[in-house]
Amino acid sequence: MKIVKILTIVTFVIAMGFSCNKGIDPITEVAPKQDAADPTLSIKYPIDGKIVRSDQEVATVVFKVEAVDDVELKSVVLFYDDAELVTFNSFKDYRRAMIEYPFTNLTDGNHTLKAVATDLKGNTLEQSVSFKKVTVPVYNPMEGETLYLPFEESLLDGITGESLTLTGTATYEEGKSGTAFRGAPDTYISMESASVATPEFSVAFWYQPNPEPARAGVIAISPVGDDRKVGFRLLREGNATEQKIGLNFGIGTTEVWMNPFVTFAPTGQWMHIAITISSTHATIYVDGQVVAETDIETPLDWTGCPGMTISSGAPNFTYWEHFSDQSLYDEMHFFSRAINAAEVQGLMGSK
Repeated sequence: MKIVKILTIVTFVIAMGFSCNKGIDPITEVAPKQDAADPTLSIKYPIDGKIVRSDQEVATVVFKVEAVDDVELKSVVLFYDDAELVTFNSFKDYRRAMIEYPFTNLTDGNHTLKAVATDLKGNTLEQSVSFKKVTVPVYNPMEGETLYLPFEESLLDGITGESLTLTGTATYEEGKSGTAFRGAPDTYISMESASVATPEFSVAFWYQPNPEPARAGVIAISPVGDDRKVGFRLLREGNATEQKIGLNFGIGTTEVWMNPFVTFAPTGQWMHIAITISSTHATIYVDGQVVAETDIETPLDWTGCPGMTISSGAPNFTYWEHFSDQSLYDEMHFFSRAINAAEVQGLMGSK
């Protein structure tokens, strides 16, 4: 009886083994793939031609490099300013290396980062980027300052460190101080208006007008439609021989025009514009001098104005063809109070 049970178990095991392997193809040897291509290589950070900013004179930065090979990577070597920095020859994924290397000795000035990737066959590829490191001191905002845009190749608010939203294409050129933002067709900067749309309001910035296109919005905090009894609209109009800049804002009961507050022949020169509006008075300065002022009956009214745009009237102040402005903007400061003449003068020379 015991023998019968043993035979039954053996038969069952054999049957199970046959059943489990039924339908499985036999293993077929595959020849190793030929290494026919060079590796591919990409330096993700720093970005070629850009600036690395830090509030530390000697900063830590993370170099980011991606290397890929069709068969297997052998090594990736990083060079900093032509000196070998580090070699990687062990990778979690032998075909793709995502390298993040903390470098702790980045000093001010111009630098290069080069990466060289080599595969098992000895194929190599190298890539390099040039970048500049600058020390940017921590910004101490003035009393009542709500937004500061230095436009140092970014849309970062110098007070909060947060970036404003860009629609279109950002271009940065040599500015009044460092780099400046260049407007472009179908391009504008935007943000929610809550922090800047205050009962008292001031803005000061450097501006280099571009006469093309003939009409453009400069700063717009405006409602949907053409209700100008609320909001704020700074605009540029003119042609290749004469330009003018004007202002319209709403105080609830009526709209106020200060247009034009300056007329000039476009020469590619910078001008400093400061607009300061209290609950009773509006004053405009150009290059530190008062060019227009008026009394107002009631404070600014921001009803139905949820957003602000810079370098265009879009999306709400596009009537009268106040679309994107292709001028240069630099060192833009917003305040929740009326600033005075001495402060305007100070902002002209500040960084």
